[in-house]
Amino acid sequence: MLNTTAWNRLRYSLYAPVYDVLISRALRKPRQVALSHVDWEPGMRVLVVGAGTGLDLHFLPRELEVHLTDVTPAMLKRADARANRHQRDVLCKIMDAAALDYADGHFDVVVMHLILAVMPQPEKGLAEAFRVLKPGGQLCVLDKFQPDTHAAGRGRRALNLLTSFIATDITRQATPLLTQAGFRIRHDRPVLMNGLFRALLAAKDKPDSTNTSCS
Repeated sequence: MLNTTAWNRLRYSLYAPVYDVLISRALRKPRQVALSHVDWEPGMRVLVVGAGTGLDLHFLPRELEVHLTDVTPAMLKRADARANRHQRDVLCKIMDAAALDYADGHFDVVVMHLILAVMPQPEKGLAEAFRVLKPGGQLCVLDKFQPDTHAAGRGRRALNLLTSFIATDITRQATPLLTQAGFRIRHDRPVLMNGLFRALLAAKDKPDSTNTSCS
C-alpha cells in the first residue's frame, strides 16, 4: 500500500525542513479564505488536525484556545517554534488524526487543512473530527478533491499512484466524505488550480429539539 501512516510520518519528516518554502506562499490565500468562513467567537476551543508547521496560525484570531496535532514530530516541532515566534499560546501534541486523544464534544471548531487527501483512511479522520466537535461545532476543510459530479477517470487514477506516493491522493470527493461522516456543508468554494483545491465549511448540527420527548 502506497499510503500508510508510517510512510506519511517518514516522508513528512523529510519534507519538514523545506515544507514552508514549498507550500507557504502558494496556499497562503486559500488558507485565509477557508478560515474566513468560520464564525469565530472569543474563547472558542479550536483543534488544528494535521497542523504541519503551523501555517494556519497566522489566520487564527488570537482570543482562542488553540490545540495543534500532527503525526510527524519534525513538523510539529516547527509549528511550536512558529507559535513561540509569534507569541501564540498553543498546545502541541503528537497524535494520529484517526485516533484523537480528546473527549467527545471538546471543541468548537476543528480545522483540517491538507490532511484529508493525505490520510490512508480519511473516513476515520472525519469520524474523529465529528466526535470531538460540540453539537453546533464547525469543521473547516481545505484540500484537493475530485469533482463531486463524477468519479476519477482512468488517467487521473493512474496519476494518483504517483501523487499518493509523493504527497497526496487526488481522487477523493469532498461531499460524500463529509456528508457520510454526518456533517452538513455550509460553504464550498474553489480556491486554487481551477477548482482542484476547495475550501469547505461544514457543521455538526445540534440535535433537533422538536424530536425530544419528556415522560
